[in-house]
Amino acid sequence: MMKARNLDERIRLLFEPRSVAVVGASRERGKIGHAVLKNILSGGYRGRIHPINPAGGEIEGIPVHRSLEEVDGVIDVAVVTIPSHLVFSAVRDLCRKNVKNAVLISAGFSEIGNLDEERKIVDYANEHGMRILGPNVFGIYSCSSDLNATFVSGDIPRGHMAMITQSGALGLTLVGQASVERIGLSAIVSVGNKSDIDESDLLEYLQRHDDTHMVLMYIEGIRNGEKFISALKNTTRAKPVVVIKSGRSHRGAMAAASHTGSLAGSDDLFDAIARQCGALRAESTKEAFNWCKFMTNNPLPRGENTVIITNGGGAGVMATDACEKYSVPLYDDAADLKRTFGPVIPSFGSAKNPIDVTGNASPQDYTKAFDAALQSENIHTVVGIYCETAIVPADHLQELAESNFQRYRRNGKLIIFSLFGGEKTSAYEMDVRRRGIPVTDDVYDAISTLGAVYRYGRYLADSPDEDADVDMNFAAIEEVVRNAAADKRHFLLAHESQRIMEIAGLPTPKTIKTGTLEAAVKAADWIGYPVALKVVSKDIVHKSDVGGIALDLESRDEVIDAYEAVMRNCREHVPHAVIEGVAISEMVHPGVEMIVGARRDAIFGPTVMVGLGGIYVEVMKDVSFRSLPLDRKEILTMIKEIRSYPLLLGVRGEEMKDINKLVEAIVKIGAIIRRCKGISDIEINPLVLYEQGMGANAVDVRILLSKT
Repeated sequence: MMKARNLDERIRLLFEPRSVAVVGASRERGKIGHAVLKNILSGGYRGRIHPINPAGGEIEGIPVHRSLEEVDGVIDVAVVTIPSHLVFSAVRDLCRKNVKNAVLISAGFSEIGNLDEERKIVDYANEHGMRILGPNVFGIYSCSSDLNATFVSGDIPRGHMAMITQSGALGLTLVGQASVERIGLSAIVSVGNKSDIDESDLLEYLQRHDDTHMVLMYIEGIRNGEKFISALKNTTRAKPVVVIKSGRSHRGAMAAASHTGSLAGSDDLFDAIARQCGALRAESTKEAFNWCKFMTNNPLPRGENTVIITNGGGAGVMATDACEKYSVPLYDDAADLKRTFGPVIPSFGSAKNPIDVTGNASPQDYTKAFDAALQSENIHTVVGIYCETAIVPADHLQELAESNFQRYRRNGKLIIFSLFGGEKTSAYEMDVRRRGIPVTDDVYDAISTLGAVYRYGRYLADSPDEDADVDMNFAAIEEVVRNAAADKRHFLLAHESQRIMEIAGLPTPKTIKTGTLEAAVKAADWIGYPVALKVVSKDIVHKSDVGGIALDLESRDEVIDAYEAVMRNCREHVPHAVIEGVAISEMVHPGVEMIVGARRDAIFGPTVMVGLGGIYVEVMKDVSFRSLPLDRKEILTMIKEIRSYPLLLGVRGEEMKDINKLVEAIVKIGAIIRRCKGISDIEINPLVLYEQGMGANAVDVRILLSKT
């Protein structure tokens, strides 16, 4: 038994119960209540088993209690398999018995719109100290207590991978697929509707579970993102977590009033947070199982120098392309490669990476090349690619793959194989995969697996710094917010946003708010041309969308024309708007236009965004996200992720841009969104970035207020 160490004791007892009750145990073989009880018995569970059924008698040789009142002693887990309309009554009985956990296999709740009944059950259970798993689940399996309280068909192989699934049907499929792949399981939990216990609670247990070496999760949605982030970060520091998440499309994204919000409504935010937390997101179940199986059976590499050894030039080129796609570094020291492989390959072969042992290579020739790589201190991983030919048939694949794999594993190095061929090759590949040999029939599958291993290794090696924070007058910011809220507005006006930038120490263009045309002209004269003119109205948030902005005004006449045009446009497009006047601002010097955003996400809490800014931000979508808090190293990683990052380094003779000021802007608006609960969104677009040492200018700032 493992120690709880700040873990909810009830969650530990969910996996390690001293006794289990099956409410709704049935004699009928087609009923779930029968399947669950039979699995508990056949799985070798070592605790006390209490079938509950009003008919009494025996089931599978076990005495049946007519009610919970007949049960002596404690019950740590009750598996409930009765119809939904009877569940609340059963939960009340379980609470009277002080049961610690109820696993509600019963369906018919929020998944069909019956949310009120589900909420009533959970509230009652929690008030009486009981946790709920489900409803609408297929059960729980735990190797720690040999408990198979599921209706999974067939035996569950013991091993070191834990599985958490939100989908019951897909979860059952994943369990079956794991069995076919000979992947042993340490725990399986179906979370169903996640009315109470969720994946975060389960991760807290699994991160400390010695028999679990890695976790595979299927997720459809997250409810408490901040709790999930904390649990995921803690787990990935201890063991790998592979995530499959559905819902990548934009169709389910909610419209938002800012670029930051609308872009974060996509799947990109979850993807970025998963990377930030060290989780490995798989595109498919096949990819996920490839990664899990490899990482369960192999150590992390000592380094990343990778060599491809192949008898087919075309396959080697494909593997090279895959390495670039999945960020797998190919070892390219030409002199060292020639010294290592020159003596063991034909003279007409190639000692350049990929190493070409030629189409005549026998299994023995492969082994010589593999041995040379194994003995090299500079090579950490080998990709062995075999193409079946009439000259080299598939009669000795065991010598080529299996024997070399065992020698590599004994020496703490990685080797993975891709085998191309006919029926014999295919049959061999299927056979050895079940015995844990990393063999694929596609180089992209093999390299994808290495890419995942390397990403996780980099995450562990990159120890986090202290969170980046900044001290500023947050009380003054909150006063601006309170005044705007008192005016029943959900956003700040331009001069209010500028005031917050001033408090934060972020430079903005010189700006004067005016109420008349004459005052606007005088302001432009004082600031100096060229200037920008923007409408000021609490009823107009997106000024450019309604023609409420005019730029590069070079003279008094242009200011007059622009003033009249802006007023006309705004009255035409937003006739109900109360227009307070215009703001005249200096036109800033050109630089690289970036966007920096921060928002209080409904699921994940405080988040930040950075990317290429300007008017095309929604079109280009060249942005990167993170959850807060962040350290400066992670902020730099975030910036480097955007495709336009090379622009910041200087192109075509330009100087490097002031990246430190970009980092500073992210830190400051991140601090504001975390500390000032009344602000929901901050967006600077553009933040004009100048050459290194010359700073930045927050040209246009939009700040939205929380509506609750």
